[in-house]
Amino acid sequence: MIDQIIQSTNEERFENAIKSEKPIRSVVKAISWRIVGTIDTILISWIITGEISMALTIGSIEVITKMILYFFHERLWNIIKWGK
Repeated sequence: MIDQIIQSTNEERFENAIKSEKPIRSVVKAISWRIVGTIDTILISWIITGEISMALTIGSIEVITKMILYFFHERLWNIIKWGK
């Protein structure tokens, strides 16, 4: 394994990194993470406000904005070569 790491060129590592994650994978990850995150936001909002309708409103707005932000954040990190 060490031999493969040492012998691989920067170009090979970059090509493998680019292929490592397709946009659809980022979309599915964003959706699954937002489900968890939104449930968390709704619960916290409900505890703070004491109103389930307010908590659901906050959660429904947050799910859209955070999913979009996460997708672009994930795609940006996929192009950055550092740490791969």
